[in-house]
Amino acid sequence: MVAVDAATGVKLLSQPVAATDEAVRRLRHALSRSLAADGISDDLIGSLEEVLSDRPALPTAGRWFDGLLVRLGLPLPPLLPPAVTPLSEEAERRLLDKFRRATRQLIEVVPHRVTVYPTAEVRRLLLLCDGSPAEGEGLPYLRRYALAILAILDLMGDDA
Repeated sequence: MVAVDAATGVKLLSQPVAATDEAVRRLRHALSRSLAADGISDDLIGSLEEVLSDRPALPTAGRWFDGLLVRLGLPLPPLLPPAVTPLSEEAERRLLDKFRRATRQLIEVVPHRVTVYPTAEVRRLLLLCDGSPAEGEGLPYLRRYALAILAILDLMGDDA
């Protein structure tokens, strides 16, 4: 450690630092990696996958007449989209809390990881953070929230 008097300290602190300075670039890189590590945990990635994954409902009885239609050479009727198993209220609350914590972390990290601040994406994320799902709309709301988080993560890029 080196002792510096006040006059020398003021002089050193008032000198401009070039953005091309190697030490500054290394520091910015290390800072961005550490901030990204704070904002993107494996737990958050698992929660995003849980919300965005297909959640098929239990299969219902098969359509017995499909075999008959095939034997007669007739086309099959169009299939309905599969039903989706809803999340429990406790799971919805848990995921919503996790996404809100991640939102607060991402808001702090984003300015250090992007060159142009993503105003629209951050606004969408904050609106979802401040809102709450309507009755029976928990899974669609969480999916919109997860997509907003993924949009921010995509803009931040890979830190590897």
